[in-house]
Amino acid sequence: MTSLRYQLGDTGPAIAEIRSKLTQLGLLDDTAPGPSTFDEDVAQAVRQFQQERGLTATGVVDATTYRVLDEARWRLGDRLLSYVVGNPQAGDDVIALQRRLSELGFDVGRVDGVFGSRTGDALREFQRNIGLPADGTCGPSTFKSLGRLAPIVTGGRPESLRAVEALRQAGKRLPGKVVVIDPGHGGPDRGHRANGLDEAAVVEDLAARIEGRLTATGVQTYLTRGPGADASPSEAERATFANDSGANLLISLHVDSHPNTDAAGVATYFYGSREPGTASAIGEQFAGLVQREIVARTDLVDCRAHPKTWDLLRHTRMAAVRVELGYITNDGDAARLADPDFRDVVAEAIVVAIQRVYLPSGEDAATGALRFHDLATG
Repeated sequence: MTSLRYQLGDTGPAIAEIRSKLTQLGLLDDTAPGPSTFDEDVAQAVRQFQQERGLTATGVVDATTYRVLDEARWRLGDRLLSYVVGNPQAGDDVIALQRRLSELGFDVGRVDGVFGSRTGDALREFQRNIGLPADGTCGPSTFKSLGRLAPIVTGGRPESLRAVEALRQAGKRLPGKVVVIDPGHGGPDRGHRANGLDEAAVVEDLAARIEGRLTATGVQTYLTRGPGADASPSEAERATFANDSGANLLISLHVDSHPNTDAAGVATYFYGSREPGTASAIGEQFAGLVQREIVARTDLVDCRAHPKTWDLLRHTRMAAVRVELGYITNDGDAARLADPDFRDVVAEAIVVAIQRVYLPSGEDAATGALRFHDLATG
């Protein structure tokens, strides 16, 4: 399914299904019978759907967009929901269930639309509290009970309040923290290539520079891949590795490209979409800190921080961000990326941002003010 790709001009039964899903979501007026063609109206509807769902708005239905389209059709009550080890259910109905349980004071973790073990535990606790069999399956009786009860948590998103409190309890010192660094691509997958550079090699080098600095401050650091020829794990494998490591934070490193060679700048992404209540509060904070520190220390164009629902951001349990560090197709950005001194500056910016995640507001420093020496000796 990873090679699935439907785009402008394609025809056939799969396109008819895509049109039907877009129509059900109110994104396409497809009431009149016609050919099963991926036309410009479908492409525009796909782009709108992708933008709303925190995906890259390409207008092309790849495997991820197809999966998210399928998830979007489910409404709470359409099917039984439960935790399935190794193949968790996902969809808008799971988001609705997580949001409802969270409003009632039960800890589902992040509202991400994936029915994982934490959602299952919260559901069983809810069932025990209202006198239903605590089987972890959301069926008709549980649906009715969820609908009858009023929210008991007010004054902010409960999952965000829990995340902020957990961050406070973790303390401000870096020693003992666990950080996963994810150099994008790898092995035979070299990512973007231009101006004599390839993405995989650039981010490998940057990851090593960040790892060395973090280790020197007492942080336990893991890389999702090494430099070997076969080192090209999938996004799901990277997320599983990060989750199994018990990481506090994850940072994924990439560089961008564009047919327009004028495109330039750095952007940082965190988990979230236009759906209310889905964003990772700590992830958003972390992304903002990384973005501001890099912009303050370099002359890269500020393309700001944005929410996305990419698999690595969605399936990691810790706060995770993805940095797109310049455009390899832009002469200016490529020259910077090729410079070891520039990579050192970026590595320091990211390490400082990691420290600033944990600093209380009264002890935080101004953007661009902290240096690695301050962390190593503090």
